[in-house]
Amino acid sequence: MDFGFLSTFAVVAVELPPGRVFGIDQQTFIQIIANIINVAALAAVLAYLLYRPVRNILQKRTSKIQGQLIQAEEELSKATELRLKYEQRMEEVEREREEILGEARKIAADSSRRILSEAKKEADTVRERAAANVEMEWERAENDMRTAIIDVSAVMAEKFVSLAINKETHDRLFNETISDLEGMTWRD
Repeated sequence: MDFGFLSTFAVVAVELPPGRVFGIDQQTFIQIIANIINVAALAAVLAYLLYRPVRNILQKRTSKIQGQLIQAEEELSKATELRLKYEQRMEEVEREREEILGEARKIAADSSRRILSEAKKEADTVRERAAANVEMEWERAENDMRTAIIDVSAVMAEKFVSLAINKETHDRLFNETISDLEGMTWRD
């Protein structure tokens, strides 16, 4: 421990008159008044040197912050306005998209109906041609068959006649065959 402090305190306590801890005398009043004047002067000098510049700096900073707040509010209002315009534009785009899709669906349905109608007409035409071709082939086959039957009959008759018939029998059979053929109906 440091006993130097205690020794200093003991010296001061010994110098005071007995029974007195703090002495209020003229010297103490002069020191108190001098200290008050020094503190007041120091406060005035510090106020002049520090308070005004600090207050000016704070005012500038306050005005700058207020300017930034006003600017931020303006930008916020602009951003809100832009957002509203964007939302309106998006709604318009959505409406236009729905209209375009509706028109496209309508066009696709019309086109589908038209294509189906044309395909049906074309199928009917192909079917009719095929039926006409079948009918022509059938008639051609019948004609070919008639011709073949006539040719075979002629060949058979010629052989039969040449082998077994004389001139009178030949003429009689020829007339009967002709009359039979004339009375015959052919299938169409």
